[in-house]
Amino acid sequence: MKLVLKQAFIKQYAKLSVQQKQKVDVCLLKFQVDPKAPSLKNHILKGRLKGKRAISAASNLRIVFLEEQGYVTVYLLAVGTHNQVY
Repeated sequence: MKLVLKQAFIKQYAKLSVQQKQKVDVCLLKFQVDPKAPSLKNHILKGRLKGKRAISAASNLRIVFLEEQGYVTVYLLAVGTHNQVY
């Protein structure tokens, strides 16, 4: 799996606390091993984010992404709390 970090994701990640960054890093490592691991709560989004997916890095920390070719390439679009990314 190739992870492509979009500019918005990079900016949002930089604003996270150290603890949040650690949770995101652990989540992304787990995601690369098994993108459909139940603990990630990988799900399709609706509304204005239709066509995109999200995973849970912590109880209120989400990563929004777009996958192509069955998770060969994954574009990381946004990271933050539920209210920040939805």
